[in-house]
Amino acid sequence: MSSKPFTLLGKVIPEGKRTVIDLKIAKLHTRTTVNVPVIIEHSNNPGPVVLLLAGIHGDETNGVGIVREIIDLKMNKPKNGTIICIPVFNIFGYLIQTREFPDGRDLNRMFPGTLNGSLASQFAYQFSEKIAPFVDYVIDFHTGGGERDNIAQIRCNKDDAKGLELAKIFNPPMIVYSNNIVKSLRETLHKMGKTVLLFEGGKSKELNPTIINEGVNGTRNVLIHLGLIEGEIKARATSIFVKEAKWLRASDSGMFKVRITNGAYVKKKEVLGVIQDPFGEFKKKVYAPFNCYVFCINKTPIVNKGDALFHLSLEK
Repeated sequence: MSSKPFTLLGKVIPEGKRTVIDLKIAKLHTRTTVNVPVIIEHSNNPGPVVLLLAGIHGDETNGVGIVREIIDLKMNKPKNGTIICIPVFNIFGYLIQTREFPDGRDLNRMFPGTLNGSLASQFAYQFSEKIAPFVDYVIDFHTGGGERDNIAQIRCNKDDAKGLELAKIFNPPMIVYSNNIVKSLRETLHKMGKTVLLFEGGKSKELNPTIINEGVNGTRNVLIHLGLIEGEIKARATSIFVKEAKWLRASDSGMFKVRITNGAYVKKKEVLGVIQDPFGEFKKKVYAPFNCYVFCINKTPIVNKGDALFHLSLEK
């Protein structure tokens, strides 16, 4: 719970005021300083501290769009507690639209980081030491990597009761059981006793209005539920739970045409897509191996044998 006064990054945050603090990362070889803006809205009343974070992978722009829209709608101005927004976490990757940090590392595999490690490790350490201890809840916004297009979903560990409760309040189209990954931000925050929701939606290098709306509406539900903002929780149909999943991979190389809609329920032997060569010599249909939901589609136009094409739920 936030207290009065609230201090972050060594600065006292005044009540009822918007404060922007730069998290200093490093300098470029040109001596240009690179900072990550941290936007803090601290209310006059006590309450939880919620962090909304996007862009841990620099090319995952849908998440950046979600946090930006939340700020634009002034949803980050709480009646109670504190809301912290970091719209672009991996500022290096965002500048050149790449997933990685300048040292080639995946920032989301470097937590909790070290004081004197690689650049990505040092940055992870700064966050783990100077921001993470002061928050209670985190929503971490992601997209599919490359051309992998995710249906809007929340990923949770099946044993995380608090996370699953909030996931249901968020009420995305799908809730996917997903174990914490070693050295990820989610695992590190979970070990610190924080409640974390990992949102996945769309693919990299896009601003998808449907995905952004899903992220904004779900976040609003969570903020209302936690008592930070006023309003009425808006519920859709009950979220679909994906408890186990499997990737369907390409049996051949070729041009790839998708024949179904992301999020669809398909039956065994239904055609999901077609792989064909550019010379008109073969065309191979990709069939559903069993009854399932499709919650991620690889939308790359060219695939190689063994590439992941569709992420499918395993129905019991």
